[in-house]
Amino acid sequence: MIKSSRIFTIFQALFVTFLWSTSFIIIKWGLIEIPPITYAGLRYIIAFLCFIPFVSRKKYITEIKQLKTSQWKKLILLGFVFYTFTQGAQFLGLSLLPSVTVSLMLNFTPIIVAILGVFLLNEKPTTLQWVGSLLFIVGIITYFLPISLIGNEIIGLTVMLVGVLANAISAIIGRDINRNKDISPLVITFISMGVGAILLIVIGISMNGIPTISFKTWIYLIWLAVVNTAFAFTLWNLTLRSLTAMESSIINGTMLIQIALLAWYFLGETISLHEGIGLVIAALGAFFVQIKKRNNPK
Repeated sequence: MIKSSRIFTIFQALFVTFLWSTSFIIIKWGLIEIPPITYAGLRYIIAFLCFIPFVSRKKYITEIKQLKTSQWKKLILLGFVFYTFTQGAQFLGLSLLPSVTVSLMLNFTPIIVAILGVFLLNEKPTTLQWVGSLLFIVGIITYFLPISLIGNEIIGLTVMLVGVLANAISAIIGRDINRNKDISPLVITFISMGVGAILLIVIGISMNGIPTISFKTWIYLIWLAVVNTAFAFTLWNLTLRSLTAMESSIINGTMLIQIALLAWYFLGETISLHEGIGLVIAALGAFFVQIKKRNNPK
């Protein structure tokens, strides 16, 4: 019999994935007023500020002061790749593509991480991971057939390919930093997020100027930063203390379907039968790829 505390943890994890799935919808709404790069920068600047009260504790201040130059370089690189490149590409992709397409492209990350892990981390994919990779590619092909892309979609897919590659590289960098276990997760998040957010804001404002934001869009932005970013990431890390690797993979894998349903209901993004079949196949493949990685994250 499953303990009530475990059921509550699973519920918390599902709630986090739901919050993350709604981010795609909220971003779409906010993009009506805010240029994508500036929007991404504002989201992570606000989330970064939310962490300041927690990092202000003596032990974290001491830890930051004792960081070595090599550690600072890795954290800055992580901020540049994961936040500036990956998140910037995601927001830009959402300005050009349907939410489901962006979500599907982001699920390509575990495949690339598995391949890069062979060369950079000496981690060889298992047979199940190769099967998962093949399933994911079949799902991608099924989703996009027949291929008939217009100009914005081609640009959007190109942007997302860059974003997916950056996301995969950031996963490798993040694992390299975390496996040493000499920097606390909170400090890693705080510094890398701050670096990436500042770069996004600078780039966004230099390209598009300072946007005029309505009260309603400010609510979207603050919710996205405080609830869907700062709170959700903290709660997810808390659930990982109790959930098994397979459980977290299954729960995280539900996002692809959640986003499809939310986009259909709130944005009117319809999904054809073959697209739905492609999504299910791709989600299954991505899950298989992540099983071994999540069991052996270091």
